[in-house]
Amino acid sequence: MEAPKNETFRDSIGTINEDGKRAWVYPKKPSGNYYEKRKIVSYVLLTFLFVSPFIKINSNQFLMFNILERRFNVFGFPFWPQDFHLVVISMIIGVIFIALFTVGFGRIFCGWICPQTIFMEMVFRRIEYWIEGDRNKQRKLDRQKWDKEKIRKRVLKWFIFLVISFLIANVFLAYLIGSDKLLKYITDGPFQHLGTLFPLVIFTAIFYFVFAWFREQVCIIACPYGRLQGVLLDNKTIVVAYDHKRGERDNGRKKFRKNENRQALGHGDCIDCLQCVNVCPTGIDIRNGTQLECVNCTACIDECDHIMDSINLPKGLIRYASEAEIENKEKFKLTARMKGYIAVLIILIGILIGMISIRNDVEARVLRLPGQLYEHKENNIISNVFTYKLINKTVEEIDNVSFKLRKYIGEIKLVSTSKNFKVEAQGLAEGTLFIEINRNNLKGDKNKLTIEVYSGDKLIETTTVNFLGPRSYK
Repeated sequence: MEAPKNETFRDSIGTINEDGKRAWVYPKKPSGNYYEKRKIVSYVLLTFLFVSPFIKINSNQFLMFNILERRFNVFGFPFWPQDFHLVVISMIIGVIFIALFTVGFGRIFCGWICPQTIFMEMVFRRIEYWIEGDRNKQRKLDRQKWDKEKIRKRVLKWFIFLVISFLIANVFLAYLIGSDKLLKYITDGPFQHLGTLFPLVIFTAIFYFVFAWFREQVCIIACPYGRLQGVLLDNKTIVVAYDHKRGERDNGRKKFRKNENRQALGHGDCIDCLQCVNVCPTGIDIRNGTQLECVNCTACIDECDHIMDSINLPKGLIRYASEAEIENKEKFKLTARMKGYIAVLIILIGILIGMISIRNDVEARVLRLPGQLYEHKENNIISNVFTYKLINKTVEEIDNVSFKLRKYIGEIKLVSTSKNFKVEAQGLAEGTLFIEINRNNLKGDKNKLTIEVYSGDKLIETTTVNFLGPRSYK
């Protein structure tokens, strides 16, 4: 069965032609109120992105996601592998927040905050406009033979794209391995650290491929968020929408004619100028309704407002609105689903705050040495061997560290170290220890001991172990 004429656009995407080949999108250079606001937001976020790895709070990098060493800093707050549960809860909170935001305001994240959109629209496309000109000039240049002008413009553009991709790759690497290590590698020379140079080249190639060729197809094809919005949006979600009631009326769209009474003829305010299509960075027609490809960038709003203003018609033919508002003049309000998301968010944020508040700066793990039971020594002493691991999550060295038993009378002997030792800042200390207790002080074959960890006279952590002894018979 043939699809209705006004629904055939859903059978394909704007970046693929009828032959299945890439259809290059040449969006018109946007301008207008929303675009100026997006530029401010974008450049603030870009500054934040490039500066964050080099900001230190209490000697901690402001943001770091060192996956290889499993060390993370979020807003200067360090997370270790032992804090992975906090990272998981934070990620769940992030996912639910994005879901809540999408239910309420659609894909606004993509148009205003997403790094892909910001880099593509506010950096790479603006360079393209500067070198090759606006939409029509770009189309003309693409059809032009490879003469001196085309070679000069294309080589210049590709070179600048490559340089920016290289800078982005370096910043990306600073988030992964730390800015201090990155700067050290730069001063040492790239060939002294080939293990880092190769990933840097790979990241540069990926960013260049994405922004020079794949471009808007990331949002349309690769990004899972675009698919997710299809199940999150409803008729009360505020999106970039075309007011079809006002634009079409009874007799549909009609080209503009001066001094013509469009309302008397039953025609809508849409003059079918196609400027909203020409300015769209993903090549869609917003008048077809909410679509997968729309990233809510507001370029069509600015362009349509400009056209409406030039023909003395009210602005807002394309605007932020919900389907319910356009159809029934309903104002935005929290739905039951949004209230449910908010309730879950409040609970999870409360749990996260509680867990962070009880999180220790030092974490101690004392575990029984595998395969070892207990040893019976002179003077009725029972000895158990354990391994210990102390993790210092702070940026200050912890010195004069010692272990003591709580309640039980006994002795803790460290192997291959003095009774007191130190743990480096954000470091790890591990080793082996023996716990020796007189058999008369044991309450059976399995005794739960509490071990206190001190720095000098200050108690910094406690942990528990099971101490094995001979079974007593009465």
